[in-house]
Amino acid sequence: MSTRRSYHRASEAERREDLIGATLDCIAEFGIQGATVRQIAARAGVTGGLIRHYFASKDLMLQAAYRQLMNGITQTTKSAAEGADARTRLRRFIVANVTPPVTDSRTLSLWAAFISHIPLDPAFAAIHRESYLSFLAELEALLLAFFAERGRTVDTGECRSYAIALNGLIDGLWLEGTLAPDMFKEHEIADTAIVSVEALLRLARGELS
Repeated sequence: MSTRRSYHRASEAERREDLIGATLDCIAEFGIQGATVRQIAARAGVTGGLIRHYFASKDLMLQAAYRQLMNGITQTTKSAAEGADARTRLRRFIVANVTPPVTDSRTLSLWAAFISHIPLDPAFAAIHRESYLSFLAELEALLLAFFAERGRTVDTGECRSYAIALNGLIDGLWLEGTLAPDMFKEHEIADTAIVSVEALLRLARGELS
């Protein structure tokens, strides 16, 4: 039985969010090509006509779903990066990117489905670029604050290089931890991420722990 909201009570925004959620569910299960409008409507418990009220085409609905997936990951990691000092914020941000709920099988399935579509669709490529630049900007801000807190002068170009390298490191560990979580001990991926970041930033061992 569907657990989604009763549509006659939901607001316009809630209805749109539920349709996007149903789209993500279907893509995770069937892939982009296999996720038909009919399946999405059935998953959401609505008619195809209601879907067309919110999305003029399937492509627009898929784009909205991809943007929500990426925004959701970004928001999760940003929310985790809270603390009284820059060191704590940077450390929590890194750990959040390589641990649940960011590392889970559903997110991996969705990422794999969307990433294969990016070279084929300029709209998806634009969303990917937007998400990447947003992530990079967040990481650069955290790094600048961290270095300033330690009295270390780093210009914006060097900071950008660090952010690009850290993004690649995080992506690799995220993929490993999501593909085969049973291969690693508890906290091993997160601990490895921190040690690797310390080395990349030329910090003393334990300085970010």
